[in-house]
Amino acid sequence: MTLPEQAVILLAEDLPNDILLIRRALDNAGVKNPFFIVPDGEEALAYLNGVGKYSNRDEYPLPDILLLDLKMPKMDGFEVLRAVRKSKSFSALRIIVLTSSEDIRDVNRAYELGANSFLVKPLEFENFKSMMQTLSAFWLRTSKTPMLDRPARAGNHAPGPPGHRK
Repeated sequence: MTLPEQAVILLAEDLPNDILLIRRALDNAGVKNPFFIVPDGEEALAYLNGVGKYSNRDEYPLPDILLLDLKMPKMDGFEVLRAVRKSKSFSALRIIVLTSSEDIRDVNRAYELGANSFLVKPLEFENFKSMMQTLSAFWLRTSKTPMLDRPARAGNHAPGPPGHRK
């Protein structure tokens, strides 16, 4: 079982200013969890699958939560959602869409593709901080983390894809 303060957060976001805001809001909200960032959907899938530079799970641990922007280069958030939810290995991964889109079609599509939550990025920093406090309180502390198989830590070789425990 992953303790709330040890739960790994993966952020898939391409905009440096949004990354800075999210990182600062997490810090100000007192969220000290391990935090990793990928700049696009292709990198998000590479990270999740432990491919290439992400093959060392000691350095790039499997996330407990994916904060996913929808509008990214190479592969957008919808494509990431579709790919992740097709994989039984990641069926329990909690995916929180964190985007600037307020379009109801985007909300509906994200939930249809398997998002656990849909949050619209606030315009004011204080609201961002409050959002991160709420995210921490619910998704890291109250909500129970689904069990994901975590590959054994054995040096720097690439582990196989993690499985889902029933």
